Amino acid sequence: MRTAYQYKLRPKSYQIATIELWLDLLRRQYNYRLGERFSWWSENRCPVNACPLVMPIPQLRDNPNYYSQKKDLVNTKDKFPEYKRIHSQVLQDCIKRVKLAFDRWLKADIKGQKSGKPRFKGKGRYRSFTYPQIKLDCIEENQINLPKIGKVKLIQHRPIPEGFTIKTVTISRKADGYYVTLSLEEKSVPALTTEVEPTLENTLGIDMGLKEFLVTSEGESVSIPQYYRKSQKRLKTLQKRLSRKKKGSKRRLKAVKAVAKQHKKVADKRKDFHFKTANELLSKADVIAHENLNIKGLAKTRLSKSINDAGWGKFLSILTVKAGNAGQKTIAVNPINTSQDCSNCGKKVPKELNIRTHSCPHCGIVIDRDLNAAINIKNRAVGHSVFKARGVRCSGRTAKREAHTIASASVWEYVTY
Repeated sequence: MRTAYQYKLRPKSYQIATIELWLDLLRRQYNYRLGERFSWWSENRCPVNACPLVMPIPQLRDNPNYYSQKKDLVNTKDKFPEYKRIHSQVLQDCIKRVKLAFDRWLKADIKGQKSGKPRFKGKGRYRSFTYPQIKLDCIEENQINLPKIGKVKLIQHRPIPEGFTIKTVTISRKADGYYVTLSLEEKSVPALTTEVEPTLENTLGIDMGLKEFLVTSEGESVSIPQYYRKSQKRLKTLQKRLSRKKKGSKRRLKAVKAVAKQHKKVADKRKDFHFKTANELLSKADVIAHENLNIKGLAKTRLSKSINDAGWGKFLSILTVKAGNAGQKTIAVNPINTSQDCSNCGKKVPKELNIRTHSCPHCGIVIDRDLNAAINIKNRAVGHSVFKARGVRCSGRTAKREAHTIASASVWEYVTY
């Protein structure tokens, strides 16, 4: 089993200077190695329809790969002695980052998707470095012993679980200080399998929204906090102060840090809200069903600020990871017509977005629109049908539309007025 713990560091002034020097030198090394790969790629690639037929093909340069660039670090230390201050494995990890960024651009992943072209790191844009290996007893009381940096004080707000060993250590710089991320592993603890079968008893459907953060199929709702909108007034003041500062001055740098701290404060509040909400949902059911939304597409609409403030994608990612660690399960269902179909009879009831009540003229049920959608999401995850529950055969479009609903008697127990 693999997990990660993050703690805040309290380094001394000379340790901060060492960390900042390392980050700047690693940034330069990253840009140089990435430039080597770009240079080789631009000089040696040739389209099929532009191959020389008369002139001989010139000798191709050696492709700079991970091993050749890592081997060349010896020459870098000879030409630039300041790189000898950096731990050797930290330098090698910088070369590995270049390799991963370049490979993600040229090669597709398992799903066939490619990343964008990697960019050079500007000043202050290289924010972390990693120790691939470290001693098992590197943490002593409230200090962590980092090679070539020394013992740094850390705020250990929770103890490391017994039996877990530290595999890697990452030092990162954020707006409010420095953090250490410990990658922990316990080989004797097997990864939990999620073989839970969704049923009406162990499944909970949730409908994400902007009026309420989510509404469950049991009628409970979680209000949306809107942390970003509540902090807009403060951010506006800080941005005005920043705009008045002269570029390159120390006062401008101080104003930039103030804006960054405010944004991090908003992000931390949202993250804490997501974790607490996910824990509450997983304590109520073994299977959580939600819509398979195109969040990136929705974030490009006029509702982008509200959607990004809610953080749907981050919440669903946290919910999925925590469910997997607990041996539970999340199911993403088709979102088409979850609000339009009646959760009681399965008939389609078209309605505009401003209509927040579902009133079915066929069966007479009147419930909240989001609650109706949450029940439909649960039914689709379970896979029950109205006609299967009643023992009636059906075919055609009606069967396709109602294939994810359950009997009206089974639904009414989840309806609350």
